[in-house]
Amino acid sequence: MKNRILFLPTRYFPSISGAEFYLQRMAEILNKKYNYEVKIFTSNAIDFKALRDSSGKIINKNENNYDMVNDLKIHRFPVFYDILIEDQMKFIKNIDAYNLIELSDDCLQELIKNGPYLPDLIEVSFSTVNTDYKLIHTTFFPYFNLVIALILGKQLDIPVIITPFFHFSNPRYLEPALIEVLTKFDLIIACTHIEKRNIANITGISEEKIIVIPMGVDIEKFESTPKSNGRKFFFKEHYFEKNEKNYKMVLYCGYKNFEKGALSVLKSISHIVNEIKKVYFVFIGPTTMAYNRELSHLEKKYRRRIINLTPDNLTGYFDRKKIAAFKEADLYLMPSRSDAFGISFLEAWAAGKPVIGANIGATPHVINNGIDGYLVEFNNPKDISEKVVKLLKSKRLRKSFGTAGKEKVKSNYTWDLIAEKTHNTYQHLINVRD
Repeated sequence: MKNRILFLPTRYFPSISGAEFYLQRMAEILNKKYNYEVKIFTSNAIDFKALRDSSGKIINKNENNYDMVNDLKIHRFPVFYDILIEDQMKFIKNIDAYNLIELSDDCLQELIKNGPYLPDLIEVSFSTVNTDYKLIHTTFFPYFNLVIALILGKQLDIPVIITPFFHFSNPRYLEPALIEVLTKFDLIIACTHIEKRNIANITGISEEKIIVIPMGVDIEKFESTPKSNGRKFFFKEHYFEKNEKNYKMVLYCGYKNFEKGALSVLKSISHIVNEIKKVYFVFIGPTTMAYNRELSHLEKKYRRRIINLTPDNLTGYFDRKKIAAFKEADLYLMPSRSDAFGISFLEAWAAGKPVIGANIGATPHVINNGIDGYLVEFNNPKDISEKVVKLLKSKRLRKSFGTAGKEKVKSNYTWDLIAEKTHNTYQHLINVRD
């Protein structure tokens, strides 16, 4: 008999974010390999803006091509906008099961502000009382779907797990009113031991209620050259100038904002090009006004060295352009302060590439400095440019770092390994509750 479980991610594919992809891969593997019946409730938001702003990108009702994703039915609920916070709070507080959570008004208000507000999902939850769910798993902090998960957990009297992707190095995530919600879960899954320690220290939660399960990667996807219409697809052949296909390539993949380090990378480009003349910089990910503003400040001779791709140019995590970029890059660069782990580092290592990340947050517990990559000071373009130049000038070093990273991924970070650990965690909680 299948174990029925409920996933409540903030967003789901075609949204592109490590947190969403994590629950997507867990749902797919647990459903296929471990005989779970996974039900997925999520918002109709595509980008982060749509979680609380009607001008963001959403999946419309007539776009039923996203109702099924890799043989899993996705139940998407519309985000409601322009509803007064007082009215939202009143609606939530009138739910009997909500009162069992014992959440402060300050915490509820802050989470409502972050969105997504999904009253239709809450209404549907009333009809699940007699449903034989065994467990709820939600992600990520600090969004309002966490409250919905807790309400459902109380209503059904089943354990509720959160993988918060807690960005403890970002001050925005350290508001006491927000942190309170983490104390209400039956179990927290941290991506690293440093995340676990920070959650325990900041919240006062017992470390026994926090376990560590890292992120994963589909190694085989990054080992072979992708194909398009039966032919191998090469990134440089498609995007580089015809006489510049032998140029070096630095790859960045993530939101193009300050938090992820994209602005710092832009500021480092002039220093790098002055040392390494033949180099391109490829940025893959959603753009931002701050990124475009910083890009406009670059001289034309540096801007022509930049290739920009957004989710509109891609078909998902395994898009041939993205995989080809990882395969052909000389190094991967993402000096972020807002990562609980950084799946893209694993993707780069799976492709056998060296990585550069910021020496802040969880990243120093993912990258082994001087072994499989380099760590740089966050928001320090000079440090970034020095490390990039050092790697670009040494083929031996790039190969050594990339090989070490790939071996680490094979031993510790495949999605199959992560799913097995997650399955064992679920079974323990289910058996204890039964």
